[in-house]
Amino acid sequence: MREIQDLDTVELILEAQGIFDAIRGTRVIDAGTMRALQQSGNYVTGYFDDGRMVGASVAFFGLPDDRTMHSHITALLPEFRGRGWGRELKEHQRQWALSRGVGNVTWTFDPLVARNARFYLGVLGARVTEYAVNQYGIFGGGDAGDESDRLDVKWALADLAPTPAGDDVEATLEIPDDVEQLRDADPVAAHEWRMKVRREMAVLQGRGLRIGGFDAARGYLFVRA
Repeated sequence: MREIQDLDTVELILEAQGIFDAIRGTRVIDAGTMRALQQSGNYVTGYFDDGRMVGASVAFFGLPDDRTMHSHITALLPEFRGRGWGRELKEHQRQWALSRGVGNVTWTFDPLVARNARFYLGVLGARVTEYAVNQYGIFGGGDAGDESDRLDVKWALADLAPTPAGDDVEATLEIPDDVEQLRDADPVAAHEWRMKVRREMAVLQGRGLRIGGFDAARGYLFVRA
């Protein structure tokens, strides 16, 4: 049986910290911070499969007037991906936010990770709002020591963005099929992809285009801003 529940004990929060550490290979959030966020009414949940925690999610409220929440991290153990469970976890987050008067959820993700681009833009219908160069500096974990460029996205919970129609797509930008595997096998090639995508993003944005979606075969789909 699968279920999503609040992490309302120290033991559960420590378990979630262990999951995040294992997935990212570095500490992205500590148990004390998660406990403080949970106790102050923010979103701190775990995804359980037959009683075992296999994923977790942490989000916190933004400025009150903005009616936003920022999703800091949502992750499933690798062996539980590809089953639609990530979508269940994000939908739970969406319903939780809507029930508290939140209209938008924001987060960031690595523009080189195709599976995330497909999920966030194609499945969830989030919108890219900005490309940030080396947003968190150089660190291990998800970027494996490379610079941490990010796409900022906004998920308008009551107004999901559709994938742009063919005639609206003015340019595309390819990314690796599996940059995480590439980083392990050839970190130099992975860094070259980072620089290539950074340069081409700047050129396309300079032409007055913005990311309107993602396609598995073509990469990022650019439309007129």
